[in-house]
This record gives sequence, C-alpha cells and structure tokens, in this order.
Amino acid sequence: MEKSIENIWKEGFLKSDALVAPKLNNLYNKKSIHIIDKFKRMFRINLIAIVAFSFVFLIVTFFLGIFLMGVIFFVALTVLVIINKRLFNDLKKIHKGVSSYQYLKAFNQWKQKMLAINKRLALFFYPVIFLSIIIGFWFKDAEGIPLGQRLVGEVLYGFPDIYLIQGVPLIAIIVISLIVGLLALFGGRIYQWDLNLVYGRVFKKLEELMTDIEELKK
Repeated sequence: MEKSIENIWKEGFLKSDALVAPKLNNLYNKKSIHIIDKFKRMFRINLIAIVAFSFVFLIVTFFLGIFLMGVIFFVALTVLVIINKRLFNDLKKIHKGVSSYQYLKAFNQWKQKMLAINKRLALFFYPVIFLSIIIGFWFKDAEGIPLGQRLVGEVLYGFPDIYLIQGVPLIAIIVISLIVGLLALFGGRIYQWDLNLVYGRVFKKLEELMTDIEELKK
C-alpha cells in the first residue's frame, strides 16, 4: 500500500528531528564545556594575580614603613587563596563526559557552594583589610614616634578634654567600630558585586545556556 503524502511528510520530519537532536546536544555540550573552561582559566588567573599582588604589596609596605599592614594583608589574602584553591580543585573534578545539562547543573551546584563560602569569608575579610590599614598607619614611624601617637598628640593639643581609652580617642574608636560593623554587615554584598564585576558575563552566558536547554527539554 502506497504511503500517503502526510505519512511521508511525518516520517521525513521525524528522521530530520532524529538528526538534529544529536547535533543540538553536541552543540550544547561544546558550548557548556567552552564557557566553563573559560571560567576556570579566569578563576585560576585571578588566584595567581592575588598571590602575586600579596607578595608585591608585602614588599612595598616594608619599604614604606607600614610593614604590619602588609603582613596582615598578606595573611588575609593567603587564607582567601587557600580556601578558593580547594574550591577550584573541586570544580576540576566535575566530569565533562556527562550531558551538557548535567554538567551545567553540577557547575551551578559548585557555584552556589563557592558563593556561600566566600560570602561568609567576606564578613571577616573586608573588616580585617580595613583594620590592617588602620593598624599599619597607626604604628608607622614618624620621626621616632608612631604616627598614631603623633596624631593623638595633635588632637589633644586642640581638644585637651577629649576622652581617651588606652590612649585612643573614644570618637575614633566609635567611628572605626562603625565602619568595621558596616563592612561585616555588607561584606557578602560587596563580594557579590566584586564577583559580578569579574565573572558576571560568564555567569550570564551559562544561565542563558541552561535556560535554552530547559526549554528544549519541555
């Protein structure tokens, strides 16, 4: 019995679809691997840049006489790099052989873990960096006297009745504490802004790719 035009058309469409589906899957696999590999390169370069900066900054602060700032900065950045290097090692363990959808889901789970850890870390990181600047300049040698003591002396000369706690004006302690509190409060948001500034375009491409695959799966 001869096939009707309608049946021939349907069979042709199904055969065509059977050919297109593997091509689409292959395309999405390549795109997902390419974008995530790009993120890996950027992440690794960023870690290397932080390490290089911490060493350079340590040397610079030594010659500027604010070495204590450099040491605290160096320790804080070293902790940051160690934690994120471990996260990066976990990222490299994600198997590329799975489907693009599974690969993207695995990456997204890793990203959420990375965000959660770094946001918690940011609550301490930014306040510590700020305090390192204060401490560094406070103990900077200023003609044989720490710069902080010299500044307090000048303040007392103009305001002899100002209240001191352990040789530090109370108003200065209040202002510094307020800034530290704000940095701790908004540390997660500051980190998120910093992350989007560096990786925002890559994350957006991955989200668009995930959306496209989910639409096709419906």
